[in-house]
Amino acid sequence: MTEQGCVSFVSSGPGDPELLTLRALRLLQGCDVVLYDDLASGPVLDQAGPQAERIPVGKRAGRPSAKQETVNALLVEHASAGKHVVRLKSGDSGVFGRLEEELAALRAAAIPYEIVPGVPSAMAAAAVAGLPLTRRLTARRLQFVTGADVTGSLPQDQNWAALADPRATTVVFMGQRTFPGMARSLIENGLPADTPALLAEAVGHPHQRLVRTTVSGLAALLAAEGPSPHPALIFYGPLADSP
Repeated sequence: MTEQGCVSFVSSGPGDPELLTLRALRLLQGCDVVLYDDLASGPVLDQAGPQAERIPVGKRAGRPSAKQETVNALLVEHASAGKHVVRLKSGDSGVFGRLEEELAALRAAAIPYEIVPGVPSAMAAAAVAGLPLTRRLTARRLQFVTGADVTGSLPQDQNWAALADPRATTVVFMGQRTFPGMARSLIENGLPADTPALLAEAVGHPHQRLVRTTVSGLAALLAAEGPSPHPALIFYGPLADSP
């Protein structure tokens, strides 16, 4: 009888191995299989032990990507064969990481799992930019939002009143393509066009770029340049005290 396997969801943070938790590092070094996202490859993936089979299952906008059903099936297949599988995700797996679908597949197959938290990409980007995300007097609330729905379009059911709150710090994930339209809606709902904004691109990588501007300025920049091939986050709100 095959010994039961298991799955460890390991969050790789922004891509710097030195920001891995000790548990994440130990699991990578000892696992049998690593199913990894594009953004979790590179130096972090290099920490996996030599015995580990490495399987790319990343999803990137505009590029050939593994279907979610395929990823789910691979997790179940390898764990059912008695293997310890590490599912390596970027940032923190619980923040816009499609963790829920994979957990549901494992629960349906009665496969045990654990979730290892990591440094969320928003926190890593803020640290690199020297930004506190909350401020006692001007930013008492922090909100994370996706800039793209399942079709890649700007979600139409956004709470625009909340997103246009000038006293909140807002972080937009997957928003490079849709931010020009998002900015229009934000301004229409009362957010000042000159609200400070930051584009944090490829944080922790050699081609890292930080662009400090305003909501209207960033919308114009992204409309002119188009989306970068590198992952990026957009921050807006009370960021004026940043260096």
